[in-house]
Amino acid sequence: MGRRLMVDLARATVLVAGLGITGRAVVGVLQTRAGAVLTLDADAPDADHRDITDVDLTAVDVVVVSPGWRPTHPALVAAQAAGVPVWSEIELAWHLRTPVTATGEPAPWLALTGTNGKTTTVEMLAAILTADGQRAAAVGNVGRPLIEAVVDPELDVLAIELSSFQLHFTTSMSAEVAAVLNVAPDHIDWHGSFEDYTLDKGRIYSHAQVACVYNAQDQLTEDLVVAADVVEGARAVGFTLGAPGRAQLGVVDSILVDRAFHTPANDPKRHTFAAEIGSLDDLAHLAGPDGVVPAHVVADALAAAALARGHGVSAAAVRDGLRAFTPGGHRIQTVAVAPALAPASPGTEAPDAAAQDEPRPVSFVDDSKATNAHAAAASLASFAPGSVVWIAGGLAKGATFDALVEDRGDRLRAVVLIGVDHHELSEALARHAGDIPVVEVDPGDTGTVMQRAVDQAYQLARPGDTVLLAPACASMDQFASYAERGRAFTDEAVRIASAAG
Repeated sequence: MGRRLMVDLARATVLVAGLGITGRAVVGVLQTRAGAVLTLDADAPDADHRDITDVDLTAVDVVVVSPGWRPTHPALVAAQAAGVPVWSEIELAWHLRTPVTATGEPAPWLALTGTNGKTTTVEMLAAILTADGQRAAAVGNVGRPLIEAVVDPELDVLAIELSSFQLHFTTSMSAEVAAVLNVAPDHIDWHGSFEDYTLDKGRIYSHAQVACVYNAQDQLTEDLVVAADVVEGARAVGFTLGAPGRAQLGVVDSILVDRAFHTPANDPKRHTFAAEIGSLDDLAHLAGPDGVVPAHVVADALAAAALARGHGVSAAAVRDGLRAFTPGGHRIQTVAVAPALAPASPGTEAPDAAAQDEPRPVSFVDDSKATNAHAAAASLASFAPGSVVWIAGGLAKGATFDALVEDRGDRLRAVVLIGVDHHELSEALARHAGDIPVVEVDPGDTGTVMQRAVDQAYQLARPGDTVLLAPACASMDQFASYAERGRAFTDEAVRIASAAG
């Protein structure tokens, strides 16, 4: 098992397992950097090998695996049994870092993970770094593959989103600043248990150089910091939606405040004041239909600010970057509005005559990226009690939904369930929100599932309600991706709004 712990890539034979986007990027980079490159993928016609039994593992120095492959895959089990190291793309990228033209040193890594909020946070971080005048990019589990970014000498710093899959086979990475945004059950089918999933998230803190950023309102993230083996002098820095304590970032009277990086660590007066790094007004363009910035968006902004401040970014750049940030699609995005078909519920009519003359419309909000229960809970929390017609369902990935429905059932007007297998959600709703109307869309005709779901949801909505796509599940049972699912929802919402005039 201990064979070839040190790998000389320039002379090594590398077996790339999986030829998806990541695998092909790895092959492209290794063509001029490895002694030889072999590929393995049962579903890729151009792979060198279709089955691990066809590979002479005695001639392989390292296996680089795509993130979708589970640790229990026969190819990975065989490689490890033969003493061949198995690396993630992230591990390989760490070994292939290229000096930056401007400094002559490899670009620092600002790395983050979490069950939810990763993409928003890493893109906020990239916007902040850019506002500071640095050449930066959001890479990794979003955008450009990390393996390509680390060999680009024109990038000064990397804002890196990492999944638990990518972290599983990563051991050498030493981020300048690392963060875990939150931890909640997800991908249990891949990891085998919540405990193993959590431990893989915590790998991001290993060898952190300057700071480990954690969510002060999620004890698991702080526990991971305490357990991490970090570079001497690395600090624990929390972020919170409340007033920040020492070594934290938080919110005071709508002001984003830094009490961690505002002065040098050895300043004896550092605990007597704080630095203003922005305000909720700087996030106003990210507000929901009710004009309120969702709490999880504020948390993402604070985490991004902590990562950037740990890198030495100015307070002004944090503010300017947050103002400039534009979120990607399918993240609590209002895509259409239409007049309500159903009348207002008793007691919910508008309080003045003018408002009664102009009933409030129904909003359609796409949060297709809410692919697990934790993300869906955050999404539902953004809306008023009793105001959401929730479209949910898909691949559960081994998750359960009782806590989600218990905590957020008060937000629901009605539920429309999609997905080939939505019994877990259906049963949780029956147990904890039995008075909420639930419509189950027949999954038989996949091509029209979203049309039927949105039509049903619109009929159930009352004036001022929101039809929310926040599925709490993955999409691959009926859609190619969460993005395709979100586009289908948007198309149907726009259709309804256009027909309504």
